Amino acid sequence: MAYERAESPEKQRIIQELVPGKQVTLAHVIASPDRIIYQKLGLDPEADYRQAAIGILSMSPAEIAVIAGDLALKTASVEMGFIDRFSGTLIFTGLISDVEAAIHSILAYLEGTLGFTVCAVTRT
Repeated sequence: MAYERAESPEKQRIIQELVPGKQVTLAHVIASPDRIIYQKLGLDPEADYRQAAIGILSMSPAEIAVIAGDLALKTASVEMGFIDRFSGTLIFTGLISDVEAAIHSILAYLEGTLGFTVCAVTRT
């Protein structure tokens, strides 16, 4: 993102420019998260806490999050937590092995079929 700031005594103007590529910039597995993480993400801990992991991806262009969400659900037994087609964020929950399988499937498809640049999968 590039920012340009024009200032005057009366007002301040910020121009924000986003030039997205075809990329996945974050692919992370939170294994055995604390209940408060579910709550802060807007997930229902009563429904989701029985799951053992949270998968988080950030990608651009942002609309690809919809396709990635579809791939996650078709690959493994995960529950969708959040898809944002405007920011490119995808969050889902499931057993650790299912979350990892879904993330690896998404990255393989985006890289191999659609020519995306993908990051390494990280885990905490």
